[in-house]
Amino acid sequence: MEGNAIAQFVPLILIFAIMYFLLIRPQQKKMKEHQKMVEGLRRGDVVITQGGLIGKVVKVKENNELDVEISDGVKVRVVQNTIAQVVSKTEPANT
Repeated sequence: MEGNAIAQFVPLILIFAIMYFLLIRPQQKKMKEHQKMVEGLRRGDVVITQGGLIGKVVKVKENNELDVEISDGVKVRVVQNTIAQVVSKTEPANT
């Protein structure tokens, strides 16, 4: 009787394992990569926001904000986590 009860839970365990490897784990990996990208932003990087704005990072502020220049003389404040993609990276300055 106990073997029958365990056999009923095997499909549930398999479904959870499949969901973990196909859904949860890749999502966690994607989130870590995005966080690493956001933390690596610096002045001069060309970025695309989730809203579709393309601009150059002018200043990285301390409270998770960036100043992004979207046109000559037009700067907007953007929350770092809303950066969807980095189009081009600048090389770090040699000091």
